[in-house]
Amino acid sequence: MRPGRILAVVTGVLIALVATGLIFGGAVLAWAYGTQRDADGFLTSPTYDLTTPRYALVSDEVDLASRPGDWWPSNVATVRLDVARDDGGSVFVGIGPAADVDRYLAGVATDEIAGLGPRSSDVSYAPVDGSAPTGPPGTEGFWVAAQSGIGLQSLQWNVAGGEWKVVVMNTDATRGVTVATEAGARIGPLLAIAVGLALGGLLLGAAGAALLVWGTRRAPGVAAAAPAGPAGRVAAYPVVVEGSLEPGLSRWMWLVKWLLLIPHYIVLALLWAVFVLLTIAAFFAIAFTGRYPHAIFDFNVGVMRWTWRVGFYSYSALGTDRYPPFTLAEVEGYPTRLSVEYPERLSRGLVLVKWWLLAIPHYVIVGLFTSGLVWWATDAGRDGAIRFGGGLIGILVLVGGLALMFTGRYPQGLFDLVMGLNRWVFRVGAYVTLMRDEYPPFRLDLGGSESGPEVPAAPQGSDTGGETPIHPQMMNT
Repeated sequence: MRPGRILAVVTGVLIALVATGLIFGGAVLAWAYGTQRDADGFLTSPTYDLTTPRYALVSDEVDLASRPGDWWPSNVATVRLDVARDDGGSVFVGIGPAADVDRYLAGVATDEIAGLGPRSSDVSYAPVDGSAPTGPPGTEGFWVAAQSGIGLQSLQWNVAGGEWKVVVMNTDATRGVTVATEAGARIGPLLAIAVGLALGGLLLGAAGAALLVWGTRRAPGVAAAAPAGPAGRVAAYPVVVEGSLEPGLSRWMWLVKWLLLIPHYIVLALLWAVFVLLTIAAFFAIAFTGRYPHAIFDFNVGVMRWTWRVGFYSYSALGTDRYPPFTLAEVEGYPTRLSVEYPERLSRGLVLVKWWLLAIPHYVIVGLFTSGLVWWATDAGRDGAIRFGGGLIGILVLVGGLALMFTGRYPQGLFDLVMGLNRWVFRVGAYVTLMRDEYPPFRLDLGGSESGPEVPAAPQGSDTGGETPIHPQMMNT
């Protein structure tokens, strides 16, 4: 690959990551706008139970564009604080400039709210010792917003730039404050922000995808390798996953391969983020044209190939101690191979359902293979909790690693089973990422090489009458 193409791929990956963040942020804001607002348009927090034996509850300082030259848009956001004393008494809630609040509460015994967790009782305090305040909070004139009285008090404030603090006290400034508090925020242009983020992410994603397509496109005159099994064999499915168990594996290296692979994990995280974006682009291309863009197809297969090399080296197989190379292409001499036959045409209808509805049975099976979607009925029945275990592949590879540690040998039968499970996973992966329309078979093709009937070539000079010779294995199938 030329330096210009490498630079295009790297730049495309970085742009795609930024685009992913923007699209995700826009989607979250749109979801919040559509589902999380109350009748008045506020996004609300949980109701927190706040209590102090001292005279006041005080928030940490909130700094909003307080420095000279900083700018804060007016009338963009509104804050609402709903406060009620537990005993139904009169309560005060106010927002004021931090300096004025500090002056009023100087030397007063207070509890500063240091942190709020996801639950109503997850509140941490920073206590400040002192005496009683000089007077009730309502007599002070510096509050920019304040409410006081018996029962629920609802304060609303149009957020402005500055340094601010929130204070909750008993109206008469007596000791001991226990309240239930809920905070809310209403952002006027929230939907516009969500749409802007999403559109910006899509535009950036298109630019990143264009760079990736250009950087990974096949050079003129270079043909893609068709998937096939070993010499003289026909692949059983148009996704070929192979790996050769190498002799002389280290007894101990498998214990630290996770550490050695950190650079690969970082790169693969970036590549899979791009893979997702390009698969979305391919979805629309197939839906409208019936074709999977060739350059995107090659890139995505390369990501799967790179993932398989890393998995074969590490905890999907432990089949080799040779460090995997950093490349999307096949590497001659490395003991793994993954290829997917490029489809000239794909169904426009299947693309709408095969990746979720049709693949549900395979999702359950692959989940058992990879992430351990199993639980124990005794635990679930006792406390309602689901206990997750390791995936079948991980458990079998661990057994292989322990056998290697104690005997110096990886059991061949165990390796063949692990290869069959991985082959099933990658076939399903290619199907649900829209690369093929053929439904993945429900079977384990065991062994390091793809299984399939041999089709020997006719000897030179022989006359077969135009018919394909019949092999005994073909008769058995």
